[in-house]
Amino acid sequence: MGLGSPNLAELLAHAGYDWLVIETEHNALDTAQIEHMLMAMNGTETIPIVRIPSANPVFIQRALDIGGMGILVPMVRTADEAQAIVDATRYPPQGTRGWGPLRASQYTVDNEDYFNRANDNMLVFLLIETKEAVENLEAIGAVPGVDVLYIGMWDLCLSMGLNPLHMPFPETDAVIERALEVGREVGVAIGFGESTPEGLQRRQAQGFTVLGYGPDYYLLLQAARAGLEVFRRS
Repeated sequence: MGLGSPNLAELLAHAGYDWLVIETEHNALDTAQIEHMLMAMNGTETIPIVRIPSANPVFIQRALDIGGMGILVPMVRTADEAQAIVDATRYPPQGTRGWGPLRASQYTVDNEDYFNRANDNMLVFLLIETKEAVENLEAIGAVPGVDVLYIGMWDLCLSMGLNPLHMPFPETDAVIERALEVGREVGVAIGFGESTPEGLQRRQAQGFTVLGYGPDYYLLLQAARAGLEVFRRS
């Protein structure tokens, strides 16, 4: 979700998405706005995940303390980086997360329960979108606590010197096949995003077990264009 709308977050959560990602890397959302979107998803079964701007522990802490149940981290390149990210999502002794969940613990009402279950109820999505990440794919995927390696095709193309506007490429297709193989070997889910039902079906058949459908602005744009085309043709 890149449009930053609590109403849209609420709508999509009620529509039945298993999980929704709040984009904060490429837009102007601040922490208070992210919190409002998380509030809008309350009362649904949808898992809220925050795509943070970077692996900075401050971004991780804020996203979780205000109610995110997982993070999507961009530009992860090495296993050491992946380990530091996982550590920042866990309270000691399993990790390095500082205490202060505020909204996540229902403003201290749920302190004990939240503390006891937080480490075991945390989703860590890592974006694979650089040549270096591809080179370290097995090691990154083998880090305990990493749940999903999510392929970021546009930045991956740019990292490989390819124009993403001209996808697909044999080079990136090879990365996809290797990622799926690594996922099977190390037991980590491999994710991919599509914007059409046909694309989702193709990726599911290919072996992806985490599928993104969006983003919100693209789905809206496609629906608007489809209606306008019908009108213009008539």
